[in-house]
Amino acid sequence: MLMEIADTYLSIAAPSEGLFKDNGSRFIALAFPVETEQQVKDTVARLRKEYHDARHHCYAFRLGYDASQWRSSDDGEPSGSAGRPILGQLESRKLSDTLVVVVRYFGGIKLGIPGLIRAYRTSTADALDKASVIEKTAAKAFRLHFDYAAMNDVMKRVKEMGLEVSSQDFGAQSCSLQTRVRLSMLDSFRQRMDAIARIEDL
Repeated sequence: MLMEIADTYLSIAAPSEGLFKDNGSRFIALAFPVETEQQVKDTVARLRKEYHDARHHCYAFRLGYDASQWRSSDDGEPSGSAGRPILGQLESRKLSDTLVVVVRYFGGIKLGIPGLIRAYRTSTADALDKASVIEKTAAKAFRLHFDYAAMNDVMKRVKEMGLEVSSQDFGAQSCSLQTRVRLSMLDSFRQRMDAIARIEDL
């Protein structure tokens, strides 16, 4: 019996922005859809330049269909007062492939740790409330290599499984195509294709 794999998850469709003010301090929350840690690094670096006069650039992100990659940063705020509340909002909404950076402009009055937690949580919530939430499907990329004689069988099974072909190369002797297979269909895909094609993991 095949075990059911959960391969759908929630993310956001486009960047969104939220704001919270308290005792002169401004907390600008900026949410972004991301898929890699490099995108996270690039986005945080860009925001540090764009908001170079801000005192703190705190953030949190979750990546992957199972949110197995995650991190939070207090960026100089007291430990646990910034990054963790931001991450908590992502967790409570079950969002992944999402980065939130909260830029803080200090207003001259210290808010205390409870005040900071509230400010970072509330600004993040405001940004995510304005975001368009979408459902994504986790998939793995493969290239199939097969003889020309097997092309009809391969294409028939590709169609039956509802797979999208991103690239293909049909030669006189051998053929190949690239596709993405959702995680819950991997076993079925391998069983159906093994006999007629060589499966290359990408």
